[in-house]
Parts: sequence; structure tokens; C-alpha cells
Amino acid sequence: MRHPLSIAVRFTAATTLLGLSLHTLAAPTIEEQRLPKARAAIPESVSRHDGLVKQFTQAFSQAASQADAETVATDYAFGLWQAARDDIRLLNKLDDRPLYWARLGMTQAARSTTPRYAITPAGRQKILEIVERTSRGIEDIWFFDEDMKHILITGFDPFLLDRNIDQSNPSGVAALRLDGKIIRVGNKVARIEAVLAPVRFADFDAGFVENLLRDYYRRKEVDMVVTISMGRAQFDLERFPGLRRSADVPDNMNVKAGGTTTNPTPPMLDGGTLSGKEFVEFSLPVAAMQKVNQPFAVNDNRQVTTLKQTFAPQRLAELKGEVSVEGSGGGYLSNEISYRSVRLRDDVGVRIPVGHIHTPAIQRHDPETEGKIADQIERMLKAALETL
Repeated sequence: MRHPLSIAVRFTAATTLLGLSLHTLAAPTIEEQRLPKARAAIPESVSRHDGLVKQFTQAFSQAASQADAETVATDYAFGLWQAARDDIRLLNKLDDRPLYWARLGMTQAARSTTPRYAITPAGRQKILEIVERTSRGIEDIWFFDEDMKHILITGFDPFLLDRNIDQSNPSGVAALRLDGKIIRVGNKVARIEAVLAPVRFADFDAGFVENLLRDYYRRKEVDMVVTISMGRAQFDLERFPGLRRSADVPDNMNVKAGGTTTNPTPPMLDGGTLSGKEFVEFSLPVAAMQKVNQPFAVNDNRQVTTLKQTFAPQRLAELKGEVSVEGSGGGYLSNEISYRSVRLRDDVGVRIPVGHIHTPAIQRHDPETEGKIADQIERMLKAALETL
């Protein structure tokens, strides 16, 4: 057992449940408002963890103090993360959607349920933060084995749900399938830990990526970071992440990036504009990972778009003086999680492989294909391990 229940939840001053203001805590979010439609469309997935959500709601209603409520939130959110991971790893239910919808059920309950004590708006926000962080695997990262390498991967929630309410995300399936897994290649051993990122611009603006990675970089507790999201027809290793947002695509709160292809805008951090180079370069072991090319091709994607041109530079130096519109990974959050991860690594000064994998795209939910994607990602990570 990797963590007991009632684990100590660690928060930094920068950690918030992002995009929420105190006066809106009681109202359901845009994401939560989709629950009835999702329950009608995919009842089996949405109801998979109803028991946990109901137990959480009941326990929260009986909490007699803020400390009690925080313990309840920690226990049930951690239980949800474990249950979702076990569904995929032990029962081979290759579906990331039950976790996503059950998390929203928990946050909706935390928003609307009255406990036995006089909970303050700040206290309720803390409960929401605990549910979010813990059910995303953030509090379950276990990098204390000094005799093995540590690999951190991230996936994303399902997204574009107003187009397809039943959409799955293969990056989430891969993250849940690989979380806590030990991989071996020759005499090299690594533990993989996984986190699921929200598809919300506000979370990124408030430092989701930086808060997740900063201490692991500074303490040199991680040997490789691989961010993963759903992309195109094949696997793409995204060579040159770009600073700016430009995608005309909403996040899961129906908020758009703010930038366009003619006026790309940098994101935010700590209340100000994120400062950094227009482009950075990832450092994944491309040659090794490209050898794992079945059943899907693995592309070293160098294509970027600037205000001047779209092209595929061979070296980062070719991008000097350009203004980023799209990095190799696009102009959306998949590009941004990669950019922020590499930028932070460079700021901290640690030398480890960091980069982004775009998986083949799926329509709605395709467990057979998602299983193949997850298996190939595992083999790509094993190939990368040989180089560490």
C-alpha cells in the first residue's frame, strides 16, 4: 500500500482551486452542469463510482469541524483515485471517464452540502482543493525509492465535451494504467507515477504545472517528466513547445485561450504574464523512443507556426527572433503543459529529459485502441529508461 488514508495533504501558498472566486463557490461549475447530460448518455461510466460519491456526501454532511471535513475529503478523493486506477489496471476497464465524472460529483457535493459546523467560504474552497488534488493523483506521488529511477507522467481529462459528451482521453487511460508501475530494462528499474491535469486555462494561469513540478525538480527527485495528451493520427514527440496561446478551442469551462493565430497571447503565472523564450526545446530520448513504432508510428514533430511562417526548424536557433503562434504541440493546453514543464526545468537548472507525447486520436471511447496506445507508451518509456 503506497499511502494510507487520511494522508497529509500538502498545499503551497500558490495552490488554489483555480478559476473559482469565493462568492461563486455554491453555484455548480460549467463542468458540473454537464453531469445530467452525461448520465443520460453514458450511464454506466457516470454511475461507476456513485457509491463513493454518496458516501463522501454523507460523511461530509456529518463533519463536525474543518479538520474532520478535510479528512473526509482526503479519504474519499484518494479512494476515488485508487478505484479508478484499479478499474483499469486490475479489471482492464479501459475507461478514464468514470473518474472524471465522479470527481465532478464530489465537487458538486462539496459545493452544495452543509456540514454540521459553520463552514466558511475559505473552508469550503479548501475542501474543493483537496478533492481536486487528491483525485488527480497529485498526493499519491511516491518517489522515495533511492534504488530506482523516477518517471513522472501526466495525462489530461476528457475535453470538448459539448461536442461529444461521451468523449474519453487516451492520455488519461495511459496515466491510470501506468500509475505506480515498476518497469525494468536490463539492470535499470524505474517507478512511474502519474497525474491527471485539468483542461482549464485558469488552473494553468494559477501555476498548476509549476506547483506540481517545482519541488521535484529542485530536490532532484524525478529523472524524467513526460506530459501526454490526445493528438493526431500517430504518436508525435513535440520538439519545440511555444510560449503563446492561439487555439480557437474552449477549455472544459467553455473559456477560450484569449489568443488567436494573428494575435497570440502568453499565458499567466502568479498574477502576471508568464515570461519566457518564445520557443524551447524538449529533451526526450527521441531516437530510442522512435524505435517503438508499432502499432503506431512515432514522429519527431518539429513543425511550428510563427507570425512569419509555418515551418519545421532543425535547430532551436532557427527560431531566434520569431514570435510563437503554435509550438510543435499546437496552441492549446497540450503545448502549454510541455512549454511550462521545460521552461521550469531550465529555470531550476536541472538536467533531465522533459517533453510531450501526443497520442493517436480516438473518437468518443475506443477501449481496444486506448489499450494499444497505453501499451505502446509503456514500451516507449522502457526504451527511454535505457538512456537514463
